[in-house]
Amino acid sequence: MKTVYLSDAHLSVAPGGRDAMDAFVAFLRRLDPSEVARVVVLGDLFDFWFEYKHVVFSGYFEVLRAFADLRDAGVDLHFVCGNHDFWAGRFLEAQIGFTVHPDPVTLEIDGRRVHLAHGDGINPDDWRYRAYKRVARWGGAVRLFRLLHPDWAMAIAQRVSRGSRHLFSPADPAKSAEIGPLRAYAERRLAAGEADVVVCAHCHFPERMEFSTPGGSGLYLNTGDWMWHQSYVVSEGGDFRLESAHGAALAEPVSGQETQAAEQQK
Repeated sequence: MKTVYLSDAHLSVAPGGRDAMDAFVAFLRRLDPSEVARVVVLGDLFDFWFEYKHVVFSGYFEVLRAFADLRDAGVDLHFVCGNHDFWAGRFLEAQIGFTVHPDPVTLEIDGRRVHLAHGDGINPDDWRYRAYKRVARWGGAVRLFRLLHPDWAMAIAQRVSRGSRHLFSPADPAKSAEIGPLRAYAERRLAAGEADVVVCAHCHFPERMEFSTPGGSGLYLNTGDWMWHQSYVVSEGGDFRLESAHGAALAEPVSGQETQAAEQQK
């Protein structure tokens, strides 16, 4: 049975996000519960998510229903929070069926220890974001934000998200400043024997690499994103591979040493 790992769809309820939402829902509908045992969302599924006590953002209804249908068909759902949806919680757990992980987590999947992390805040230079995250996840801040009307909250979040992407996200994901720190994070985890496989997201750049472990070698994979690559990771029987939404393999494993040598040549 397969496990599907995906991230960074940044689904938006804005008029311009309708096509991306429909395409993502169609992908979920194509997953066959007789073949897929587990779906792991590695954060930033939504461009903005916040849980009110009695209100759910209606624009996300179709994607939420698709996940709930997978749950009803017996698929195990996991949600590792990202920087756009770290307020995920009670509703996604109780009503949709996700097991929500607010922080990175290591699960045993097909006999391998798989460390799962969105990847936000790992870059040591991103101290401003880490400070913001501590404040934004503080219970007092959450209670204050909940006083906003949901329509106002979504409008503010969309404006902030657009501005943040314009200022901090490169036009070419391959030039993201987050790629190197995520590789280093995975290498440390693997070298310390803390995991057999590390799967991250956040940088919007899909890749599959090998690093040394105390027992030989381990894998680092980045799911990439759905904004540019429509990429995701599939594991089956201990084998991990990158695929596109069309089912094609994206990359063979590259060793960390080979990547470092190529970067030095540049």
